[in-house]
Amino acid sequence: MAAGAEYGLKKIVWQRIKDTIIADCRKSEVWKILILDHFTTRLLSSCCKMSDLMSEGITIVEDLYKNREPVPEMKAIYFMAPTAKCVDAFISDFKPKPKYKAAYVFFTDYCPDDLFDKMKKNCAKYIKVCKEINISFLPLEAQVFTCDNPEAFKNIYSPNSKDRDQTLEMMADQIVTLCATLDEYPGVRYKKPPQDSKFHYGMKLAELVDHKLERHYELDDNSKKKGKTQAQLLIVDRALDPVSPILHELTYQAMAYDLIPIKDNTYEYKVKDGSKKEALLNEEDQLWIKLRHMHIAEVTEQIPKLVKEISVSRGEKKQPDEKISIGHLSQLMKKMPGFRKQMSQKTVHLCLAEDLMNHYQKNVEKLCKAEQDLAIGADAEGQKVKDPMRTLLPVLLHPYDTTDKIRAVLLYIFSLNGTTTENLNKLIQHVKIEDERGYIQNWEHLGVPILNKPSMLSFRKPSRRDRSDKETYNVSRWTPVIKDVMEDAVENKLDAKDWPYQSECPSAWNGSRAVRVV
Repeated sequence: MAAGAEYGLKKIVWQRIKDTIIADCRKSEVWKILILDHFTTRLLSSCCKMSDLMSEGITIVEDLYKNREPVPEMKAIYFMAPTAKCVDAFISDFKPKPKYKAAYVFFTDYCPDDLFDKMKKNCAKYIKVCKEINISFLPLEAQVFTCDNPEAFKNIYSPNSKDRDQTLEMMADQIVTLCATLDEYPGVRYKKPPQDSKFHYGMKLAELVDHKLERHYELDDNSKKKGKTQAQLLIVDRALDPVSPILHELTYQAMAYDLIPIKDNTYEYKVKDGSKKEALLNEEDQLWIKLRHMHIAEVTEQIPKLVKEISVSRGEKKQPDEKISIGHLSQLMKKMPGFRKQMSQKTVHLCLAEDLMNHYQKNVEKLCKAEQDLAIGADAEGQKVKDPMRTLLPVLLHPYDTTDKIRAVLLYIFSLNGTTTENLNKLIQHVKIEDERGYIQNWEHLGVPILNKPSMLSFRKPSRRDRSDKETYNVSRWTPVIKDVMEDAVENKLDAKDWPYQSECPSAWNGSRAVRVV
């Protein structure tokens, strides 16, 4: 969306929090306590620092669910999700005896009437403010967000799920808060499933989002009905492109999380003396922000250049052909205290890039060639892959990790639009996952053909944009389908038969004018 692209989603979220929560509480000069649940803790951590909160008069940040010492002379700000668990924890802070002088309550989203009435009945005299601020998503990057629900995938696609409708409702509510935060009332479109498909979850989610958006924007601040903006919200499910998440992606961030055991965004690495250190790969690391979406080939070129820039800026004399090493970085850090943080980041990324290249040269390079050939249906020279099994077989015969073999088998099956039961059984036996067949067969629950069935005859792969004139790396020739879709949407070329509008769209969409994409 235009707003997110220009200002960054994290900054927009933080500004909205300041304009609502902070502004309402600023009227009182008393320093305050901020009490958060698990979700709002992650939300605030993603878009601001403790120093930002302190500058706004907040001295203490507490966990809603932990036992806390009463501070009856201070006012408390509660920022929490509108759930029964959160409301019960809030009430316990004021019954039988209040822990704080007063409460300013802010919900991430719409609070159900029964929970609101429960709060009112038990703590009305302590509540100075109670508002819903419509932020129930996590901004991960300037233009990336998540609903932060790891169970959603299973809840929606599992054939025996009892939580599908509830999960779709929750996701729709979260998406509406994203649109509200960006001040957009987008037209909603979804990928139309095949006529005989039983997988209509994208269409269902589009219907829910459109209905909830209409209700949310029924009246704006000027008591006038808000019209739809030029944005489009595209609802896409996994069946549109099963290939992209299976391939070994060679951009820096994707490669790191695929090949290195990174937990909670923390990378562990060894320095010259053999000791281990940890580094957070987050928005505080400016080098990480700059490099994370670059191809690894570009990253390995960029890091030494950035180190040289700092060396030169501090008057370091260095021979033209002198190799940049971790030892050299350590010397620079001792001589340049002011650049210590910058240099520390460069040490981290020098180590991470070397770590990734070691993995790449050991196994990933050969795997990538086979994967790209299977995904595209042609080799690097443009020759059509006539027999995908000949491409797959060397991967199966090589002592690769089982996970890598499963990925290759899936790409082989995707390339054929499904295979026979006999062939599938042979592949599963070869990879030795007889007791874990679900790794392959469960893709059918997403609407992706694994077995050749009459019911799958209507399944067709999306047509692709011709990118043959674009320069690319031989091991990174595949382009995710979503890129084609977004470019078509921006150029107003998405076929309305394949991507129907959930409701009436502005007339400007029907012309040649480009549109913004959510």
